[in-house]
Amino acid sequence: RRELLKHHFFTRRIIFGHRDFDKWLEALGKGEKVIVLTGFMPSGTPHLGTAMVFEELKYFQSIGAYVKIVIADAEAYAVRREDRDLTIRFGLEFIKHALAWGLNPEKAEFYFQTAMSEAYYRLIQMFSRKITMAEMEAIYGDLSPAKVVSALTQVADILHPELEEFGGFKHVLVPVGVDQDPHLRLARDVADRFEGELGLTRPSSTYHKLLRGLDGNKMSKSRPDFAIFLDESEEAIRKKIAMALTGGRATAEEQRKLGGEPWKCMVFELYTYFLLNDKELNELREECVKGRILCGECKRIAIEKLVERIREHRKRYMEINENLAIDRIVKKPSF
Repeated sequence: RRELLKHHFFTRRIIFGHRDFDKWLEALGKGEKVIVLTGFMPSGTPHLGTAMVFEELKYFQSIGAYVKIVIADAEAYAVRREDRDLTIRFGLEFIKHALAWGLNPEKAEFYFQTAMSEAYYRLIQMFSRKITMAEMEAIYGDLSPAKVVSALTQVADILHPELEEFGGFKHVLVPVGVDQDPHLRLARDVADRFEGELGLTRPSSTYHKLLRGLDGNKMSKSRPDFAIFLDESEEAIRKKIAMALTGGRATAEEQRKLGGEPWKCMVFELYTYFLLNDKELNELREECVKGRILCGECKRIAIEKLVERIREHRKRYMEINENLAIDRIVKKPSF
């Protein structure tokens, strides 16, 4: 199993926790049917925080897992009250960006929540029988009809691959941020309650650190000044990185004397997630903490590396956008 965990997301503790991941890995090693399921909210353009999940999915494909990705258009429309046409359009863009980042379409499946078959919606209705309002309120706080339906739909997203109609994957892994753990706990409880009736088993999960925005808070589409988007212009990348929060000292003299604090630095976080191998990262950390590199130079290096990474991604995206028959990849909602 350790051989399967050599990706730098594991060795650098970006993926830092799990529920039953060991059981999922054991099933993978035995050649049993395993699947990785995750979802995206189609409410804007993907950013580097999204790409971090794309990178996870690529890794799971590389070790033999099939990947299924839900476009959460029902939740976007009902709970977040996003425009319906824009939601579908953004969903298609997410799929193109995922493929451009390197996901193998032969080992992946994409779907919209509102364009599934009958059995998926039957699960939502059946699950409602064995979940109490007290449970829902404990997880989601104040409830509305839209939130209730959305929560039940999320559980169906997580558990439906176990049905024979959807492949009979009895070992489901869901990679999420730790803030999503309540949804996983609910899905595991529901699986227990339907073990006898539907043969469901508890899903596994891994937990990753969320990539922070350039100001040190969560990277989010709703805070565009502090996020790097996958369609970002090179000029915008340069300006945003130049303004990013660092772990530098108040003056250059002080930094040369005391060294920097890379654990506080958003630029070093980009290096950690995307831009450097282990040897390069360790060398840069050493240079920083000993005051041998200043923030300006460090930012210039990061800018060039990130600009090149986004340039390559944009090139692949344009090729996919021009050549991909998207209807062969995903069924679009009819309205």
